[in-house]
Parts: sequence; C-alpha cells; structure tokens
Amino acid sequence: MEVKKISKNKKELQALCATVKRLIYMKDYQKCEQLIYEAAGKYPHAPEPHNLIGILFEEMGDHVTAMKHFRAAWALDPTYIPARKNLDSFGTFFSQGKYAFDESDCRSEMEDEFIINYDANGIGHVVRRY
Repeated sequence: MEVKKISKNKKELQALCATVKRLIYMKDYQKCEQLIYEAAGKYPHAPEPHNLIGILFEEMGDHVTAMKHFRAAWALDPTYIPARKNLDSFGTFFSQGKYAFDESDCRSEMEDEFIINYDANGIGHVVRRY
C-alpha cells in the first residue's frame, strides 16, 4: 500500500512539473505560483515544488530568491538532479539559461556527469564523475 501512495505522489509531482513548465512558457506566473504553493503545502518534504518556485522566481527576475529555493530543493533531496543542474546553471555569472523542471530535462547530465553515492546511513549524495 505504501508503494502505491509513493507512486501516486510521484505521478502528481511529475504532472505538476509538466503543468508548471507549460505555464511558465505561457508567462502565466500567477496561476503557476498558486499551483506550486498548493503542492508545497501538500508535499512539504518534496524537492520539486522548491525547484519549480526557484525557476519561477528566476523567470521573474528575482535571482537571489530563486537560488534560495534551488538550495532548499537540494537540501530536501541531495539526489534530485534538477535542483543541482539549476544551481550549476544559475549560480554563475554566465548563466546557460536552460531550466531543469524535472528529471526529463537532465537525462544526459544524469548519465554522463553525475553519479549517486550512498553513505553509511543510506543517504544518497550526487557527485560529479570526473
């Protein structure tokens, strides 16, 4: 039963990422913000809402707040590659300007650049391969 609940939650969060991506490209920031905050209330320990709100703030020009939310997403789940990619992309003076809304936006980076190491407590940490 617990597996079904996790699977349902993951599907809802994936649908949220897809919806937010569409809304941000349509520049409907108000509706986007409302959806993200509702998801953050429903899933307080999930990194996805923080990553998405970071993207929204970056899109609206509030770089400092965006970086805080990317770091919050990273802190909630150190294996969440989209947060790491956004931190890398927007934490430099020469931003690449490509958002990582979810794992589908990071496929090549996940396979080529990063690996996940687990410590003695079973906590995963993403590290660069090279």
